[in-house]
Amino acid sequence: MDDTDGNRVSDEHPGLLRWLGTVAGRSGDLAASEAKVVALVMADPLFVGTSTTAQVAARAGVSAPSVVRAARAIGFAGFSDLKFEIARARGATEFFSPPPALPDDAPTVDVLESATRTGIEALTALAGSLDPAALDRAVDAVRDARQVLVVGAGTSAAVAADAVFRLRALGVGALTIPDHESAMIATRLLDGRDVVLAVSSTGRTASTLAVADAATSAGAALVALTNHYDTPLAELADIALAVGGAALPGQMAAAGSRLAQLVVIDALAAVLALRDPERRRRAEHAGMDLPNLT
Repeated sequence: MDDTDGNRVSDEHPGLLRWLGTVAGRSGDLAASEAKVVALVMADPLFVGTSTTAQVAARAGVSAPSVVRAARAIGFAGFSDLKFEIARARGATEFFSPPPALPDDAPTVDVLESATRTGIEALTALAGSLDPAALDRAVDAVRDARQVLVVGAGTSAAVAADAVFRLRALGVGALTIPDHESAMIATRLLDGRDVVLAVSSTGRTASTLAVADAATSAGAALVALTNHYDTPLAELADIALAVGGAALPGQMAAAGSRLAQLVVIDALAAVLALRDPERRRRAEHAGMDLPNLT
């Protein structure tokens, strides 16, 4: 088995650490091939939890059926069930779940109030978190760019699309490429005349980080729009725009920060228009015969 451990479990995953203890307790009497699979689960559960049966088998040095048998030997219905339990132990399955503070029989008015409160708190945090000087630098970078590639995955893709719409109206050569491989190719062809605007609430989204890393390698300026400054994306960026906000369960954090991120995009576009009257004129001309968009 390849002993490379690319995703060590840290104190950031207390639930996963507890779950691994349970797995260890079930692993006393296994066939040799099954033991190799379980050893990989223990060494690198994040890899196992995001890989196919074939990928796990190749890294463990066993056959694909051995992976399934190993999962069953330690108490799971199959490999898919094992992956689900890894995700649940990490908290990853909570992203699309309702806020845990709401009971199953919560009235709609309480759900609405919870969602509204999350948005208000996110916008309140934005005022104290975002650095106006960083926003000015981002405006300058976008204004001088040959082109601006905007990237974002999941809920951040909606913010990326809004940024492209607003910037194009101001005459900026902005685009977003939903397909990750195509985005990687396009990013590697950028240079110092270009900007990549990377949007990620967590600042840890693997696909967004890959594009961001490619951008810095190509020499393009990297602007990060994320929740906090102490994230891999913010630390990699030339300019970090952090919207702040308290730590929340995945879905609530993404929903609240998305509102704050949209406000930052609005502010960036507004500052760009104010600093460049010609762009403002072009934007007004671009929308003169469009139907009412409000």
